Amino acid sequence: MSHGKLRVESFSLSIDGFGAGPSQSLENPLGLGGMELHKWFFPTNTFQKMVFGKEGGTGIDDDIAAKGFENIGAHVMGRNMFGPVRGAWPDDSWKGWWGDNPPYHTPVFVLTHHAREPLEMEGGTTFYFVTGGIHEALERARDAAGTRDIRLSGGVSAIRQYLEAGLVDEMHLAISPTLLGSGENLFHGIDLSALGYRCTEHVPTQAATHVVIGRA
Repeated sequence: MSHGKLRVESFSLSIDGFGAGPSQSLENPLGLGGMELHKWFFPTNTFQKMVFGKEGGTGIDDDIAAKGFENIGAHVMGRNMFGPVRGAWPDDSWKGWWGDNPPYHTPVFVLTHHAREPLEMEGGTTFYFVTGGIHEALERARDAAGTRDIRLSGGVSAIRQYLEAGLVDEMHLAISPTLLGSGENLFHGIDLSALGYRCTEHVPTQAATHVVIGRA
């Protein structure tokens, strides 16, 4: 059976290449200044319906955001994106940033060095904690997704690992007109051209420049 693509979708990036600010914490889940990167996304109908159950704005930003959820059968994310807890899990009380009904509605495979039992949430989301590395997580996600695609949700470290291994098929970046100065840099030390990637599409809007990077 053929499997779907590994896709990065709606990943917000500063002009200077940072996908998150420094000092991630419970109060600053995207690091200091990181919320600024997502100002293009917050007003969209896609975000407003997903988080608040109400109508939002339409247009190019919303069209692109909605496209990122199409044909997704599983998600992969890094542990830092799942939450601010570091080291061994002290208990099972932390269940993500998203409340009882996370916006994934598929199996989600979380990269971690510390084992934990699967966490079943409302709305079809189950978090599985994978200790065997990026290849094991991708294999399990492919098994769960079948012929549908897998969305690599982030954060920066997880995307960098999959990029360096040449496993990302397509990446949509929303480049925000923001300078962060420090934090987690997505492309530092990575030669995308040498890895076989090229820009296949770019669309400017008032709030971001949307760039798609795919196989050359």
